[in-house]
Amino acid sequence: MINNSINRHEIHATPPGDLAIWIFIFAELLAFGVFFVLYAFARAHNVELFNESQQHLNRLSGAINTLVLITSSYFMVRAVAAIKRDQSNSCARWIAAAIGLGGVFLFVKVGEFSEKFAAGISLSTNTFYMFYLSLTIFHFMHVILGMIILAAVMLKAWRGGYSAQNHIGVETGASYWHMVDLVWIILFPLVYVIR
Repeated sequence: MINNSINRHEIHATPPGDLAIWIFIFAELLAFGVFFVLYAFARAHNVELFNESQQHLNRLSGAINTLVLITSSYFMVRAVAAIKRDQSNSCARWIAAAIGLGGVFLFVKVGEFSEKFAAGISLSTNTFYMFYLSLTIFHFMHVILGMIILAAVMLKAWRGGYSAQNHIGVETGASYWHMVDLVWIILFPLVYVIR
């Protein structure tokens, strides 16, 4: 009885997944954090420019993408729960659904980027658009990387490479995907909504 409670405590004493992914996640969060602080500083010195430029963003697209990423994170929670019950195929299907929503996110974002580029907007248009494009393209690349990671995890799950006893890879992929979602949850209101 005592050993069981100690083992449960030990399991929850460390973050899920591989320690290396957490070092990478903290480095990525630091990079985005610096970006966010610089954005806030620049905005404080150019409030009118930022407010005027922000009105030309498609908030509906941003809101749709927020819902898409939150839902995909939920799917990854379901994938982790499935593998902990030794359901590899169910785990793989949940991961596939999360990847599919990642594709929806990219599709919506490409439409948004295309609209801006067609209007002649670029990094050099003004300070707001320099931050908007830098932040969203940087995040876009993280979504792509996350989808690649999840695809590798999904394939391994489909082949029976994970189990209830050995599922660190699934937790690692899920942890990275949750970080991508978290960054967007901060980025969307900061860049699209807050005035």
